[in-house]
Amino acid sequence: MPSGQSLVFRNEDIQAIVLEIPEGHKHLRTTIVLQDGTTLIFQEATVANLVRAYVTVKTHPTKQRVALTGVRLPLRKEGYAEWQLLEEDEITPSKIGTAQKSPDG
Repeated sequence: MPSGQSLVFRNEDIQAIVLEIPEGHKHLRTTIVLQDGTTLIFQEATVANLVRAYVTVKTHPTKQRVALTGVRLPLRKEGYAEWQLLEEDEITPSKIGTAQKSPDG
């Protein structure tokens, strides 16, 4: 897949989707296998963010869009990873300290 290229996946492009907790791990992994054999593996936090955004747009009476942006959080609740995908309106220095966006974003 060339860098910067947009890809749209249809149901017929998918050969299989597997959600599992791999042996020796604690968190879910989601593996999507495309018809051409390409394998995409997503960590649990990534899928959880996708589901959270999906449910928000589908169930909110007015929202039609949710944009999540990757940021590094020096200040965060205990147990949370330093790297988070946050809704754009949540990214304010007063809430999260001096957050750093992804170098790509």
